[in-house]
Amino acid sequence: GHVADIARGLLAPVPGTLCGRHREPLQLFCREERVLLCLVCARSRLHRLHRVVPAEEAAQEFKEQIQSCLQALKEEREKYLESRKSGARRSL
Repeated sequence: GHVADIARGLLAPVPGTLCGRHREPLQLFCREERVLLCLVCARSRLHRLHRVVPAEEAAQEFKEQIQSCLQALKEEREKYLESRKSGARRSL
């Protein structure tokens, strides 16, 4: 659930979303806190030592993570359906 929530926020950022504190655009993503930041937040004491990356870069990574999860689920499902088919043939 948590990754999905983050991904949703990253993949569909509202254009021109501003930081509630500094009224600056949220263009950065803090890997430690898993939150979107503005440039001022990123330089603050709170996040200064954290790994901060451009929001687009983080969104791309989450997209890839989600794609590979979906791919794995699809393969699981196909295996499951195959095993059910062969099981049905045996029982006839």
